Amino acid sequence: MAFAEKKKDGLIYMCSDRIGTPHAFTTRYGGVSKGDFATLNLGSNRGDDPAAVRENYRRVCALMGAGIDGCAVTRQVHGNRVRIVTEADRHICQAPVPYEADGIVTGVRDLPLLCFTADCVPVLLWDGENRAAAAVHCGWRSSVGDILGQAVEAMASLGAKPEQLRAALGPAIGRCCFETDGDVPQAVEAWLGGDTEGLFAPLPGGKFLVDLRGANARRLRQLGLREENLDISEECTVCLHDKYWSHRYTKGRRGSQAAAIVLR
Repeated sequence: MAFAEKKKDGLIYMCSDRIGTPHAFTTRYGGVSKGDFATLNLGSNRGDDPAAVRENYRRVCALMGAGIDGCAVTRQVHGNRVRIVTEADRHICQAPVPYEADGIVTGVRDLPLLCFTADCVPVLLWDGENRAAAAVHCGWRSSVGDILGQAVEAMASLGAKPEQLRAALGPAIGRCCFETDGDVPQAVEAWLGGDTEGLFAPLPGGKFLVDLRGANARRLRQLGLREENLDISEECTVCLHDKYWSHRYTKGRRGSQAAAIVLR
């Protein structure tokens, strides 16, 4: 099990060998944005040139085999809502998204799903036999709200089975850099029912380092996913801020990357 860096038409992105359908975790490389947003920024509300963002979208959509208005996207509010999307949810680039959802699920072939991150954990889920896929944005609030439980339940409603699901947890802030107050580990403890060994490291002054990606992987195991079907990136977006967008490193002056998946 491993993540691998790939390059196509100038885009540099990461893929997992656990996911057997076209997918990508984008990096900062391969777009046309300038300055603080150089080069592959997919955030439409960050202050970047809209024309540059549109071209960046076009390149990522093409990677997924779709036109610029052919993907379904999240509208992220750090909640736990998951939406099952259909053909009617293909999003016109840079238009308002008419729903709130930090995770989206589909059983529709050739409908790419995109969620967006800049330190939070991107999770792609796939059941090839039962034809279901999901893209889920797992910030700490959506994580402890059990957004992954909501996503697996939504996929099950389409016929997916947890023991057949495959999951890739992409580049995100690592435990090395995710320093929090005590409320975050307390919330994670409650969410995981105390199954948190190794996820926290106490610091002087009452702070903690928290392994949010590890916590989400643990939740997927609780939900019935098999260990051999999980792939967990080891790349930290803060440490690798030249390669990935990091909200924490840039203090909010940044772009966004995407996690994308499409059923074939």
